[in-house]
Amino acid sequence: MAGLSTHVLDTSKGKPAVELKIELYKILDIDKILIKTVLTNEDGRIDEPLLSAESLEESHYELLFFAGDYLKKQNSDLKHVFLDKIPIRFFVNNKSEHYHVPLLLSPFGYSTYRGS
Repeated sequence: MAGLSTHVLDTSKGKPAVELKIELYKILDIDKILIKTVLTNEDGRIDEPLLSAESLEESHYELLFFAGDYLKKQNSDLKHVFLDKIPIRFFVNNKSEHYHVPLLLSPFGYSTYRGS
């Protein structure tokens, strides 16, 4: 099934990141066009695909994860966050494939990959 999805895991807690805000942009040259703003659910996922198979285009996209807001809510001892907003830019080169872009997050680092 084609389309775009994501999820966020809080690796410092070993649990899904709940209520983490994410913005999805389409990148056109120097312009960023906001497509959607979502919050992760109890499973650290989005309730529906970020983009359906019909909406996915061969283009550059950016997911902007509002990690700082989430981390401040989760860690009351954290006076200052190291990571604030985490942008992940990627290119969809085959709109008939599924693109899953997860974020593994901790207060001082993150990783991502192209999942399935």
